[in-house]
Amino acid sequence: MPAGFGDRTGTGSEARPSSSVAALQDTGISLYVHVPFCQTKCPYCDFNTYQGIEGLMTPYLDALLAEIYAWGRALGHPPINTIFFGGGTPSYLPDGALGRIIEAAGRAFSIRGDAEVTAEANPGDLAPARADSLLSQGLNRLSIGVQSLDNDLLNLLGRRHDADQAIAAFRTVHDAGFDNVNLDLIYGLPRQTLSQWQDTLDRLAALEPAHISLYCLTVEEGTPLHRWVERGEVPYPDPDLAADMYQYARGLLGSKGYHHYEISNWSRPGLASRHNLAYWRNLPYLGVGPGAHSCLGGYRFWVLDSPRGYIEAVQRWTDEVAASPSEITADWLDTVGPVGGHEQIDDNLAAAETMFLGLRLLDGLDVAEASVQAGVDLADRYRRQLDDLVELGLLEREDTVYRLHPSAYLIANQVFERFLD
Repeated sequence: MPAGFGDRTGTGSEARPSSSVAALQDTGISLYVHVPFCQTKCPYCDFNTYQGIEGLMTPYLDALLAEIYAWGRALGHPPINTIFFGGGTPSYLPDGALGRIIEAAGRAFSIRGDAEVTAEANPGDLAPARADSLLSQGLNRLSIGVQSLDNDLLNLLGRRHDADQAIAAFRTVHDAGFDNVNLDLIYGLPRQTLSQWQDTLDRLAALEPAHISLYCLTVEEGTPLHRWVERGEVPYPDPDLAADMYQYARGLLGSKGYHHYEISNWSRPGLASRHNLAYWRNLPYLGVGPGAHSCLGGYRFWVLDSPRGYIEAVQRWTDEVAASPSEITADWLDTVGPVGGHEQIDDNLAAAETMFLGLRLLDGLDVAEASVQAGVDLADRYRRQLDDLVELGLLEREDTVYRLHPSAYLIANQVFERFLD
């Protein structure tokens, strides 16, 4: 995970992940909580989120707490290293709801004293009283969906805030005591110019947040934005211009003292996202709530998407949770009511994922250390791919550490695909 999580000693994170539930006592887990509610759904979003179903908030919260307690019993109450509330819009939940969820997680599991606890938030939800409340409920990190500081582009994106509100929201939470705040931006937008991007990024960097995430827009099928592009109402984003925007960001943020630690993420020293680092280091995580994904015990599994179906499935399952299984199996996952599907991660896939997830981290992947976690000599298994990528100038090698060459940042997926051959 993050500075702190992945650097732990004695947690067992250096051992190959096991299907044994008992192994989670050593590694701990990260907990992802999916909140499917939005006041308005943005036209570019294809996440499992909904507007107009506020009437389900109370039964959703009841089901979510029940699911958390049931997983705690099933997994033997392992420690939690990080919690991340995503969505959707977690800050749209009634005041106090996130605190209830954190309290339930603490009862069902055990939250480490230095755990990173993050919630995504919309700028319009962060009035001073709400910021104070979020801090008092146990959150110590916020991720604010700014997306742009150009009001015309915010309107195109369907955001319910303007640039001034976004800046005011950051200052409000900072004044409330949040010193670890991420600001999200999207680049490569239809009709976005390089000068607009430079202005947005310059103004955002001047706020000096602890963390900045920059995501290139993807026009996802089934979204309103995709339909607009298909009908010619909105121009398709220019990939070459998006590349120029990314390179500008690298130069500017580097000059401001930010560490570019992952392809899309920059942080102040020591403030990398610990939760996301858990994903990139292929460490165990549990997802709860509609549509949430988990990776535990050699399996990847996911919760039913439908909020109503999720609520009903949790109600059927939680009364039946028995003693903790000794290991995660397909047969056992079939008995977990809210789980909508699962796949086993065999040794080949586990090795490949260790490689391409680890190479997203720009400081590099120590293949010798990763081999211990994967239980296989990765340098030997992927000798041809590694040698070819170094020869092509897409990877750099320093002893047992391999890292993406800066010229490969924008084509990283082409590098990662080589490990799936």
